[in-house]
Amino acid sequence: MNSSKLAKKIASRRTFGIISHPDAGKTTLTEKLLLFGGAIQLAGSVKARKAASYATSDWMAIEKERGISVTSSVMQFIYRDYTVNLLDTPGHQDFSEDTYRVLTAVDSALMVIDHNKGVELQTEKLMEVCRMRNTPVITFVNKLDREGLEPLEILTQIEDKLQIECVPLSWPVGMGKQFKGVYDLYRGQLHLFAPGRDRHPEEGGVLIKKPNDPLLDKLLGGPVADKLREDLELLAGAANPYEHQEFLRAAQTPVFFGSAINNFGVKELLDAFVELAPPPGCRPAEPRPICPEEEEFSGFIFKVQANMNPAHRDRIAFLRICSGSFSPGMKVWHQRLGKEVIMPNATTFMAQDRSHIAAAFAGDIIGIYNHGTIKIGDTFSTAKSAIRFSGVPNFAPEHFRRVILKNPIRAKHLAKGLRQLAEEGAIQVFRPLFGGEFILGAVGVLQFEVTVARLKAEYGVDADYEPAPYGAARWVSADEGKVMSEFAAKNQANLALDSDEHLTFLSESPWMLSRTMELYPRITFHKTREHC
Repeated sequence: MNSSKLAKKIASRRTFGIISHPDAGKTTLTEKLLLFGGAIQLAGSVKARKAASYATSDWMAIEKERGISVTSSVMQFIYRDYTVNLLDTPGHQDFSEDTYRVLTAVDSALMVIDHNKGVELQTEKLMEVCRMRNTPVITFVNKLDREGLEPLEILTQIEDKLQIECVPLSWPVGMGKQFKGVYDLYRGQLHLFAPGRDRHPEEGGVLIKKPNDPLLDKLLGGPVADKLREDLELLAGAANPYEHQEFLRAAQTPVFFGSAINNFGVKELLDAFVELAPPPGCRPAEPRPICPEEEEFSGFIFKVQANMNPAHRDRIAFLRICSGSFSPGMKVWHQRLGKEVIMPNATTFMAQDRSHIAAAFAGDIIGIYNHGTIKIGDTFSTAKSAIRFSGVPNFAPEHFRRVILKNPIRAKHLAKGLRQLAEEGAIQVFRPLFGGEFILGAVGVLQFEVTVARLKAEYGVDADYEPAPYGAARWVSADEGKVMSEFAAKNQANLALDSDEHLTFLSESPWMLSRTMELYPRITFHKTREHC
């Protein structure tokens, strides 16, 4: 493919992740975006799960039982002339490392906020990750069909708690029972809300050239129209104008209002999103950044998922393409293993549904069948020169549990299941240097329940867990082998190997960890570890 065609393909890509606090309506919004994008014909809301109409992005048994998302899904659809790669992140209270790593594979993020609750704790945590990478963020304030905080109060919370300037590009007309619709500041259109009716994807708005247009009074009634004019005048005087470069450097967030459950405000959001969100850009790598327009294919693995189809015991590695293009059967260099491999086929996703693809380009997410040789953080390229994409980390776990196997005959199956689940990165598995037990470590405690459920459903292993006497963990290293040997000899009872055979110090408490770090200044204690 010549460079101009490649550049056009790349420019049409939009790859983003959806982030929110639990119950803000993220899963519903995900489905409605797919509906407007023509990817699905029927959106099953979370409330309809009793009728087995589960969310398109939820496939795991525990997700269907609880009505929550506990793993990240990837979905691709075409909207207008854009190829949209949507990465849905876990929406439960105890999110995992999977959430963090998904945000390393996107070019922008869509933040969903419940206008009744405002900015909540998990949203703040996820925004910290976005801020670390200067990821541009677009905001959707959801559930305007219910009573909640005033729009200006929402904007103030976002600016104060998330430290990002808000620029409204749509504005609600009322809320709850008085919700009349949304005025699209981006296009100068009024969209009227009809309670109890899902909005059709092709349904447009009424063009309002100026706020003093008498058509406003006719459509809304005089008092409501006057209130909208007052709000728009206040915004014009108080809010800074939208500056695209400020958005791209993550200093501004465009804000949209609507009701995802009613398909309302979603089309305006999607139309603006594909125009404003950035296409793929250069990504950090060693020894130099890699830019999407480079002809050589390259990409990195940010997620591994086992048993998406339990009948086939398959394992899919999710690869973010960073440069060039992919075609089936191409030969690529597996940088960690230092050998050439053939990628015979790759898939695109609609949650658990997938199809083979003829081509993919920088910005796309593709799935590669993995037979145990691919790990999170692996770099693939058609160039044999050594490169490695950086910024795909392991985080030191904060919670620990000891695995209890109920049937010792299944010990080998337990080891296999834990190894594969550890490769996915949602759970970390440690083997103490003394003793044959498994210690699980996680960022969020729900991952222990997920692990036990998946061991039983996917590996036939009936296991449980109990508290483990640890409160902190750090990977350890030293410049001198003698220093490390002395440290290991004196701290054997607290040392373990993770699933990649990296030496880890498991401490009884954060205080004890701090004290150990003081006693051994020549040992480096790592809170994160790059996948390599």
